Amino acid sequence: MGEFVKLEDTDRDGVAVIRLDRPKVNAISGQLSKELLEVATEVSGRDDIRAVVVWGGPKFFAAGADIGEFPSDGPPEERDPSGMVDPLNDALLAIEGLDQITISAVNGFALGGGCEVSMSTDFRICGERAVFGQPEILLGIIPGAGGTQRLTRLVGITKSKELNYSGRQVKADEALAIGLVSEVHPDDEVFDRALDMAEQYAKGPAALKNVKRSIMDGLNLDIADAIEVEKREFVASFKTDDAVIGIKSFLEHGPGKAEFTQR
Repeated sequence: MGEFVKLEDTDRDGVAVIRLDRPKVNAISGQLSKELLEVATEVSGRDDIRAVVVWGGPKFFAAGADIGEFPSDGPPEERDPSGMVDPLNDALLAIEGLDQITISAVNGFALGGGCEVSMSTDFRICGERAVFGQPEILLGIIPGAGGTQRLTRLVGITKSKELNYSGRQVKADEALAIGLVSEVHPDDEVFDRALDMAEQYAKGPAALKNVKRSIMDGLNLDIADAIEVEKREFVASFKTDDAVIGIKSFLEHGPGKAEFTQR
């Protein structure tokens, strides 16, 4: 168990929580990034975990990187932040690559690295007072852990340029309108609603991992190659026990009545 990132069980079957807990505002340090990778690696090997909620607590998701760790003096050739951002990129790629369904439950600020963490999950739901943004340009730098890339994929190139060029903050209603989040709830309901969503997906068939792989692996391919990825996962989904259960249940009882085993 890390000092700043913890993997917590819940009372929902198949649902775990990745809890960010670095007072006061969950600033993302090198140590937090390494712990996040360790937790993501543990989750990847857990068959009993089928959905994950990433949560920073009721007040802050993560208010950005620990700027005190940024190189800010010395000659240009020595001002290389790779050692700081590489662990965070490794962690976020690990989260993005999980077979489990992942949901960020965002209360308060999700800025800079915090916004980047949230964008590495499948879904984001947030509270009414949540705030998102990539303010790095205001420091004279740019995002380094997906802020220009994942944001563009989520909200489109023009809106991503505007937010990255200006560094302005986005409140919950705008985040919903531009597709950065899927749902907005009263602040004190966000975590429970995220657990509800996670529980729903945790009950789903084993083929959820196949559709996730198909989408993510095909994302940057041309259409012909992407269809081959889809076919690969389509074929793989038929090899699950849940495919037998689902097809038989449909033929006997109609759609939506199958009880899956996640195998």
